Formats: sequence, structure tokens, C-alpha cells
Amino acid sequence: MAAIAINVLWFLIGLIILCGIIYLAIWVIESFVTPIPEQIKKGVWVIVLLLALIALISAVVGGGSFRSPFAKAESGRIVTADRTLQPQRL
Repeated sequence: MAAIAINVLWFLIGLIILCGIIYLAIWVIESFVTPIPEQIKKGVWVIVLLLALIALISAVVGGGSFRSPFAKAESGRIVTADRTLQPQRL
């Protein structure tokens, strides 16, 4: 149960950072380059929402885990929040 809570926490932190980066990119493009049509902006946010929902469902169901950027690497494997060893993906 604690592993799910930690996965959801890392998911939320990542989602906030991702949304901030996308918002900043849209703001910079609109301020300095050219206005972006509303349909394009809505489409970008819908894609972000769909990807976030897929990631959240897979984290809650257990299909994947969000690794902390501060996770300890041990001999090519990473210790996740639930203290299991998983092969490190390149």
C-alpha cells in the first residue's frame, strides 16, 4: 500500500513539472513567435491528460512504477519504493 502511495506521489510531482514546462513553452511561443490556435492548445492538453491517465492507472494497478530520481542503484539494478530490485532500463 505504501508503494502505491509513493508511486502516486512521484506521478503527481512529475505531472506538475510536465504541465509547468508545457505551459511555459506555450507562453513563450505565443509571446515571442506567433499565436497558437485554441484547438492546438486544447489538443496538446488532451494528449497530456490521456498520457497522465494511462501512467496513473498503470502505477495504481502495478503495471509500472515511477522511480525516484534519488533511487539507489545497486549493481545495475534500481531499488524501487517497495524495496524490490528491478533491472535497470537504458
